[in-house]
Amino acid sequence: MTPNFAIIQISTPESHTSPKGFRLWIPLFLLWIPAVLLAPLWLLLLLAFCFLGQVNFWRSLSVFWGIVSSLPGTDIRVQADQNHILIKIL
Repeated sequence: MTPNFAIIQISTPESHTSPKGFRLWIPLFLLWIPAVLLAPLWLLLLLAFCFLGQVNFWRSLSVFWGIVSSLPGTDIRVQADQNHILIKIL
């Protein structure tokens, strides 16, 4: 499954509007439209890099797709002083 949405949540001590702070939803599925249109170019570039680096093309393609497919469920939390940043990929 490919990632569809990313949620970025920023909480600061000054955020009195909501206890959860500022939340931004980013639709990642819209990035797949240009990615699909540019897929032939990406594949040619990957093939050239694999040829120059003497890496198996199909193996590198498999590893890339495995990384993209494992992104949903990623949860990144950063805390500095009393500021909190949360990034979730759905």
